[in-house]
Amino acid sequence: MLDQRLKTRVENFVSRLRREDVCMHGFILSVGGVVKATAYYAPFEEGKPHRMYSVSKTMTGLAIGMLIEEGKLSLDDRIVTFFPDYLPEQPDERLCRLTIRDMLRMATCFRSTAYRETDEDWTKPFFTAPSTHEPGTVFHYDTGCSQVLAALVKRLSGQEVIDFLNARVFDKIGADDEKFWLRDPAGTCQGGTGLCMSLRDLHKVSRLVMEGGHGIIPQWFCEEMGRKHIDNRLCANEEERYGYGWQVWMTRAGWAMYGLGGQLAVVCPAKDTLLCTIADTRLDNVGVQRIYNAFFEEIYPYIGIEDCDEVRLNLRVQALPNLPEHAIAAAGPYHFPPNYMGVKSVELRGNELLWENDLGRNPLRFGLGENVIDTFPGWPQRPTLCSGGWVEPGLLRVRCFIIGNAPCGVDMLLYFKEDTLTVQCRKSFDPATNAYEGVATGRKQG
Repeated sequence: MLDQRLKTRVENFVSRLRREDVCMHGFILSVGGVVKATAYYAPFEEGKPHRMYSVSKTMTGLAIGMLIEEGKLSLDDRIVTFFPDYLPEQPDERLCRLTIRDMLRMATCFRSTAYRETDEDWTKPFFTAPSTHEPGTVFHYDTGCSQVLAALVKRLSGQEVIDFLNARVFDKIGADDEKFWLRDPAGTCQGGTGLCMSLRDLHKVSRLVMEGGHGIIPQWFCEEMGRKHIDNRLCANEEERYGYGWQVWMTRAGWAMYGLGGQLAVVCPAKDTLLCTIADTRLDNVGVQRIYNAFFEEIYPYIGIEDCDEVRLNLRVQALPNLPEHAIAAAGPYHFPPNYMGVKSVELRGNELLWENDLGRNPLRFGLGENVIDTFPGWPQRPTLCSGGWVEPGLLRVRCFIIGNAPCGVDMLLYFKEDTLTVQCRKSFDPATNAYEGVATGRKQG
């Protein structure tokens, strides 16, 4: 009989991520297809769709694998043959040699994504951008590559990739929570970044792939996608240097679907173990690595040695700590000369900052030592989870996570000193957060 202490290992995993200030939204851990632990961090709830970012690439890759199995294309086909209408009069010679196999393993002829989010069609720039190197030689992460693969699914099947997968995968395995896929301006699913689905549906699809596809997804593709197909040792973070498969990342113990901000399906075949997570680590450059390290150090070594009945945890997204003895009840308003951030004035009123910029004068509300749900200043359709805390006399920290279809955030320090206020901000990228990066000093008038 296995030792029953695996629950303690899960609790250690949770505690470590809290100590390291990782903004978790939820996770599911299963071993041998049996769920061992489930956690949701309020206000995030079971069954609700969550932006998956680059997990979308893997799902798009699954659709490509199914179309290969149906004979609609092959790994050695060249991508240009499917998009003759997008080619310029003299197409790039290196682009013309780019194969589906190389698209799947991120070995294109571009060093970065060709499209911009302001483009009317995110597929077309892939075929008109100048190449930078020979395809099939080196790894360069390219979201535009997955966008083109999603467009290819539509051309070969007549369905957007979300409809294709709903009919052929999701519905068949009972992955029937609400889900949707954000589109580009031309109406094509954002193949590299736009899927919004629930954590438990991500877990169901990941288990399906781990178990060889059950005749729904080709077994050969499930096996091959999780093998190393190209070296990527120049990537920045530790877990991103083990190689790349077909629209998945190799890890120290298998492979992973990996979406920006901590959307993960960490597949460990040797122990038949799967960890799926949702999170927002975008304000922490090594936040995703913290999740990997906590799992591989606190839980994974004990799989197969220890066991537990299913653990269900109801938690809360972590708030900033607060030292109330350092608090100032009100201050300002402070008026700012022209500055990089475009902030015009700031006033503190208890648990609220009145923040003025080009969008007007709007409140930014926060809980002291706790999160409150509100909206982002000047963006009434963007809900936020915001906390604040006094760090030392005259120094306030405020952190806002924008939640919804495009999770992102702002972290700021406000240093009140006599008649001046210095504000230092950093952000994770989004149009709503553009005005919150930099430093500026304002002064009371009069």
